[in-house]
Amino acid sequence: MAGVELKNLSKAYGDVEVLHDINLSIADGEFVVFVGPSGCGKSTLLRMIAGLEEVTGGDLMIGGKRANDLSPRQRDIAMVFQSYALYPQMTVAENMGFSLSLERRSKDEIAQKVQEAADALKLGPYLDRKPGQLSGGQRQRVAIGRAIVRKPQVFLLDEPLSNLDAALRSETRVEISELHQRMETTMVYVTHDQVEAMTMADRIVVLNAGNIEQVGSPMELYNHPATEFVAGFIGSPKMNFVKGRYADAVGAATLGVRPEHFAIGAGDNTWEGKVTLVERLGHDTILYVKVPGAGVLTVSLDGQHDQQVGETVYLRPQPEFIHKFNDNGRPVAA
Repeated sequence: MAGVELKNLSKAYGDVEVLHDINLSIADGEFVVFVGPSGCGKSTLLRMIAGLEEVTGGDLMIGGKRANDLSPRQRDIAMVFQSYALYPQMTVAENMGFSLSLERRSKDEIAQKVQEAADALKLGPYLDRKPGQLSGGQRQRVAIGRAIVRKPQVFLLDEPLSNLDAALRSETRVEISELHQRMETTMVYVTHDQVEAMTMADRIVVLNAGNIEQVGSPMELYNHPATEFVAGFIGSPKMNFVKGRYADAVGAATLGVRPEHFAIGAGDNTWEGKVTLVERLGHDTILYVKVPGAGVLTVSLDGQHDQQVGETVYLRPQPEFIHKFNDNGRPVAA
């Protein structure tokens, strides 16, 4: 196992710089998730760690050694891609053991390591099957198994669940988290899905336009976003942002309230609005409420509620959970 350190790391394609002075330390055995919108640079940064993209500037350290000029194989990392990239003519066992066979490991050693990985990933019954005989979730587990048989220092995953349906994503997310706990290997995971980031990461790195916006635990980012961008990106449904008189009243350029931090009921300091849409999910109810001077706001209520479209409701932001931002998208000092 090994930690990863990025020191003033940058990446440019010609005159276009896509990553700007990235500084980040990933501890040995830590599970770190890179998250951000499409084009923010998260996959490029992962590929630089893997050695698949050249470092333009700065230093990349793996296990305390400078890795800028090392080949992917010399870095002792393993990577799982969005596409499974399995060999269709090979069995599951042959796919998983392929990298070891290239290293001329003995058949007994390969068989042992493949069996260990198969047991960890619940692939034992499928070792003699071809990829075409597997479901999408099983194929992704084979791709993960192919990576872990080598027992690399660092394990990199680039949006590995994006091709799976919602149920399989949830199931495989749990399996990857459990795998990390058993292996205790440094893992760096890229996703655009903030729910994956929140549920899997020890720490989250939020990227935006080639810069790191914030690094912290999931709850640090949820409770104390360092910028308006992070506040809007972390949390589902996303935070409501309000400008105008409601923001002016609390001394902010923008007022942020998460959907789950509204109470409903008449009283002081309430915002009157009309329900435009109701989503009944069973475990909670999502209301979309048009409030004059604030726009359409999203409200998340625990459990089942009977509000109807067209009904007038009174929203009360819970003051202890209000977020206030200035014109630069930074928190307003208390």
